[in-house]
Amino acid sequence: MSRIESYPADGWRGWLPGGMRPYVEAQPLAAFFLGISSGFPYALIGATLTTRLAQDGISKSAVTAFALTFLAYNFKFLWAPLVDNVKLPFIGRFGQRRSWLWLTSFLVIIAVTFLGLVNPNNALSTIAFAAITLGVLGATLDIIIDAYRIELLEPHQLGTGSGMSQYGWRIGAASAGALALIVSSRLGWPVAYISCGVFALPAILVGVFMGEPKRNFEPIVSRGIIQALLDYFSPLVEFIKRQGAWLVLGFVLIHKIGDTLANLTLRLLFDDLGFTNDEIAFYDVGFGFVAFLIGIFVGGIMYSRMGLKQSVLVSLILMAVSNFSFAALALVGHSNIGMAAAIGFENFASGIGGVTVVAYLSALCNLRFTATQYALLSALASIAGRFLTGTTAGGLIESMGYVNFYLLTTLIAFPGVALFWYMIRSGLADVSLGGTHTSK
Repeated sequence: MSRIESYPADGWRGWLPGGMRPYVEAQPLAAFFLGISSGFPYALIGATLTTRLAQDGISKSAVTAFALTFLAYNFKFLWAPLVDNVKLPFIGRFGQRRSWLWLTSFLVIIAVTFLGLVNPNNALSTIAFAAITLGVLGATLDIIIDAYRIELLEPHQLGTGSGMSQYGWRIGAASAGALALIVSSRLGWPVAYISCGVFALPAILVGVFMGEPKRNFEPIVSRGIIQALLDYFSPLVEFIKRQGAWLVLGFVLIHKIGDTLANLTLRLLFDDLGFTNDEIAFYDVGFGFVAFLIGIFVGGIMYSRMGLKQSVLVSLILMAVSNFSFAALALVGHSNIGMAAAIGFENFASGIGGVTVVAYLSALCNLRFTATQYALLSALASIAGRFLTGTTAGGLIESMGYVNFYLLTTLIAFPGVALFWYMIRSGLADVSLGGTHTSK
């Protein structure tokens, strides 16, 4: 009997096909709603802000420089130990994870409002500060949401929960992006950003209804400054001591460079090809979202049929090849069919990777240090691509053109594929795993 078929068919779930039942259990559904709140800040400082700045006539080099605001997501592991170890006053009595979840969600709403009220033409430096502030708070929200999700899910739910989290993330990002585009065309960007604050509510409600995760370890009170410092860095030390840890970190660092370079510059391509806001909303947000959902479903099947390692390898290959589709779109020019094909393929591949790669990163974590170790891994996953986008992508596009730029991102993606293949052959993909695949 397969793992999927072994789920109990009690209650209304019994009316669903066996393959659907794992997705409607309480924990995976909670992961879905957490993903919604996790995705929307990223969208508002990413594609949405890029579109806003481009439409306001800001230069390409300045627009791509705003990709550096994402660096908060890459360095979030530096303050992630605070989420693991610091108990908040007053609301801390509701639990370590829930108290941080509620506080950070409230601060994100304030930061989104602040970013929306700033005019880029009058104060570009202020909007940069606002974007960085939202980036830091959005990254902190990611830290607590990822820790909450991993600790809430049972070991056998890791693949399903990762898929549902990615469903939620894309819905949150796509819905916030679409809402911002539609509202901005009618009521202006300030109202568009303020209205998107509603996407923080799902995470708040999950904390209310699901309670504190049962697999959460309460913070250990440190005695003395030296012990506090040792406790602060102990999650990183524990990971680095594992066999093959540096090779694993190297893979995590490079495997998304090409994908990140491509995705953070797409709105510039769409703007230069003359696509309207409505076309972007329909194809990039709407059609891409459907393709992503299909990819997640296929990724879940691959995970259960092929296992963790082989499904990750296949998804890495697909994500690398998907960048080629944007080179083709740049060559063809303004074409709705071409845009649909490119966006569809990229989102389908990303959906598969969203299940398999996220499940692999989650499995690398030790339950005692969930927030810190997942923050480290998820941050490293795109730091190189974001840094290169913010510092060189605009110049590369202007010097070599979009076609050659996206061909370059395709080539850059393959070293990560080769490294993971070596990790499988050498056995390092197994021995480096942490403890989240076993119960507390």
